[in-house]
Parts: sequence; structure tokens; C-alpha cells
Amino acid sequence: MAAKSAEQDDLTSRQMTVTRVVDAPRELVFDVFTDPAHVSNWWGPNGFSITTDEMKVRPGGVWRFVMHGPDGTDYSNVIQYKEIVRPERIVFGHGDNEQSTSCHWHTTVTFEPVGRKTRVTLTLLFPTAAQRDAVATASAVEGGEQTLERFETEVAFAAARGRGETPFTITRVFNAPREAVWAAHSDAKALAQWWGPKGWTIRVENLAFKPGGMFHYVMTSKVAPEMWGRFIYRELVAPRRIVFVSSFSDPEAGVARSPFPMDWPLAVLNVVTLDDEAGRTRLTLTSTPLEATAEQRLVFAQMFMSMTQGFGGTYDQLAEFLTQV
Repeated sequence: MAAKSAEQDDLTSRQMTVTRVVDAPRELVFDVFTDPAHVSNWWGPNGFSITTDEMKVRPGGVWRFVMHGPDGTDYSNVIQYKEIVRPERIVFGHGDNEQSTSCHWHTTVTFEPVGRKTRVTLTLLFPTAAQRDAVATASAVEGGEQTLERFETEVAFAAARGRGETPFTITRVFNAPREAVWAAHSDAKALAQWWGPKGWTIRVENLAFKPGGMFHYVMTSKVAPEMWGRFIYRELVAPRRIVFVSSFSDPEAGVARSPFPMDWPLAVLNVVTLDDEAGRTRLTLTSTPLEATAEQRLVFAQMFMSMTQGFGGTYDQLAEFLTQV
């Protein structure tokens, strides 16, 4: 018994685990995890991107890719798949190359149904506890959590398309560089001058522009009661990508029901991308409900015309603001 306990303690000391529950059936979640077209959109911590040279998701198959860091550094990676049990489990080794006899770590990914959702768990097993500790001090857990958060974003839009839904999208080109458009999204004084529909005045209660941070605000007008709102930021990659979850709110910054007589989703996932176009900036906002009922998703789709008008007015104000900076 003591020997078994010591063996378990050794195993635990060499492991690192991150987990997340995503709102989609595990067959779809498994597909997003293993499809190169999806993987390129989410693999890696915030600010990283990848280029895949080869990805064969099968026992003995190899995934060779280059990870591009936010500072421009490239990192070559090779993953060898050991076990594939669709849609339950994936096991792979992470090494320097296919011929290498050493392995930095082995990863086991499990997909567990939780009602209509799926719990995704990544367990990394290192050769020694010292290697595990060395990686842990380099914020690997935080990187893993960011990776799964990016994964959840990709799953949400894939699930919407799988249900035959079209995410809300609006695009606008501003006569200003990306850095200026980014700054307008990240500064409380700037947001107070342009965020929200035309005819409304906004007061920023709090802005923590960082992953996990909150933008909490209240809007007032002469013709309607005040409305509170909040963003929770998920991913920020300056100056090109902002991911946040928006909700109606209250003075205490909690999530609140829509003030309108409709069953609006409690949370909406939003992705803002900023693309440089010869000194100008193309902004694209894409949105889809999170953890919503079928009726809420229908209401969201029925409001596309109104949302286009509302965001159109908001971005008119942003364009005007950018002429003044």
C-alpha cells in the first residue's frame, strides 16, 4: 500500500492539469480540437498564432507546426499522437522532432459530457517533477487556461454554425491606424466619448482592460430609463484582436436581464478584429450568444437589423472621435 501511495505521489508531482467546460456536445468539441482549420484559430496562449506543416490525427500520426510568439519569435513543435479514441480521449507526446528519443511531456486530453456541455481536461505528464516545476514557473498553467479560453471561443462559433445560425457581423473601415483604434477601445475617457448608440450619454464606472477584467458602464438618455452594461474581457492581442463577453448589468456589476420586453441572451460572445489597410483600419465585429436557449438565439437573430443600426451609429461616433486624436 505504501509503495502504491509513493508511486501516486510521484505521478502527481509530475503532472499539470487545466480544464474548462464548454457549451457544446463533445462530438463537436472533439472536431474543433482536431481539425486543422479550427486549430489554427485557437492553439496557444493569447498573442500566439501557428502555421501547420502537417497534421495527421491518428495513432502514430504527426503534427508539425511553428508557433509564432507575440514578440516575433518562432518555435518549432512536433506532436506525435499515441492514442485517439473519438470523441473521448487523445494522448500525444510533445518533442523536438519525430526522430527524437526524448519527449518534453505527454498530454492526455479527455472530453467528458456534462449535460449538453463538455468538460475538456488537459493533463500534462513530465519525465520528472523538476521538469514539471520548471515549466510551471514559466506560467504554463496560465498559458493552458488562455489556450482553452481561446478554444471555447472557437467552439462557440462552430456550434452556432452547426445549428445553422449565422453570427452577427458588422465591418467598418476607419481612416486611422490600428494603434489609434485600439487605444479608443482601451481607454476609459475615449470610450465615454464614442461607445453606445447615438443620443445616449455613457458614464464609465470601471475599466480594467486586461484578460479577465471588466468594463462596467451606464448609459442615459432623455427619452428612456438608464441602462447598465458590462464586458468581461477574454483575450486581448494588441493591436489586432479583442474578445469579450457582453451582458446587460446593474449598478453592482452583476448580470441582468434585458430591459426590453424580449428574451435576450444573458451573455453574448464578441470578437473584434482590427486589420491594417495601408494606414487605415478595418474593424470587424462578430457576435454570437453564449449558453442561450433556442428562443434566445432566435431573438438574437431577429434583432440583426436593429443591431446593425445601433452599431452603425456607435461606429459613426468612433469615426468622429478618431478625427480628433
